[in-house]
Amino acid sequence: MSYRPYQHIERRRSRQIHVGRVPVGGDAPIPVQTMTNTPTEDVAATVAQIRRAERAGADIVRVSCPDQESALALRHIVRQVDVPIVADIHFHYKRAIEAAESGAACLRINPGNIGSAERVREVIKAARDHNCSMRIGVNAGSLEKHLLEKYGEPNPEALVESALEHAKILQDHDFHEFKISVKASDVFLAVAAYTQLAEVCDHPLHIGITEAGGRRTGTVKSAIGLGNLLWAGIGDTIRVSLSDEPEEEVRVGWELLKALGIRHRGVRIISCPSCARQGFDVIRTVEKLEERLAHIETPLTLSIIGCVVNGPGEALMTDLGVTGGGAGKHMVYAAGRTDHTIGAEQMIDHIVELVERKAEAIRAEQMVAKAAAE
Repeated sequence: MSYRPYQHIERRRSRQIHVGRVPVGGDAPIPVQTMTNTPTEDVAATVAQIRRAERAGADIVRVSCPDQESALALRHIVRQVDVPIVADIHFHYKRAIEAAESGAACLRINPGNIGSAERVREVIKAARDHNCSMRIGVNAGSLEKHLLEKYGEPNPEALVESALEHAKILQDHDFHEFKISVKASDVFLAVAAYTQLAEVCDHPLHIGITEAGGRRTGTVKSAIGLGNLLWAGIGDTIRVSLSDEPEEEVRVGWELLKALGIRHRGVRIISCPSCARQGFDVIRTVEKLEERLAHIETPLTLSIIGCVVNGPGEALMTDLGVTGGGAGKHMVYAAGRTDHTIGAEQMIDHIVELVERKAEAIRAEQMVAKAAAE
């Protein structure tokens, strides 16, 4: 039994570009992105962090290249990871060229900030020569002086104007493999800027609420901001910016997409908040299951309900389910039907085993269907 979203979201039409092998925009799935926080020149630490993000489901990873050592280190990093790497460049055009030559799949750079027209041409040539796309990254905290003087403060119009000014530089050089972000830490400012930008161009948009805060605060702000944009069909790739580990950003990003029915990965747990009727410790059970089922990539649903008030009804809509019962015996459901009972002591191990078996069965069915289609 697979999850079917109640709301069909019609996505904004955008051009499609590529970040390495990952398509962005058009009708491509929305990639989940994160960024490393290790010193990029520390190749071993950076590779280890990227691999953790990959296991969590990252489609794209950005790394900062503030100096030549970092830009050149990309050559060793990209060989050891599977996801495409975006090189984060700010002002020095040579770092962009070095990153492209070192194997970056995309350059995060604002062409208007790197100096003369000749320098811009050199960066664009390097991007073309090495099949790099670009991301124009506009941020409310670092708007150009002339726009702050014009508008008096960061506002949606200023962010959009900045983005289009940078885009025009690339377009004037017949370079179109770029996406745009117009981020702000203020949810309303970011949503308004992205909404206005979406109305006036067809460039693919990388969406995010920047500097959103710690795990709890940042998740809430991102859910409000990105949820609004995604529900409106705006957004071709996402990053949840948290003061937390990159893999946690990836997990929250996936939960956003799953909650909106846009993409599905791993186990979607439906669980009650618990109350005095619960037949087992729902909170601790869900905590342990989330940890132990994190390795599963196959999309499936699992309901964990503490009592029989809502348990059977939720189980009707999930692949597997557990409902708390009396005398320490809890009902296990498969495909919405009662199947067997299990005691509390064995319950977590048993659920993990059932989920793993179900995921393997789904994968086998998919492989058979794929082979038959070919």
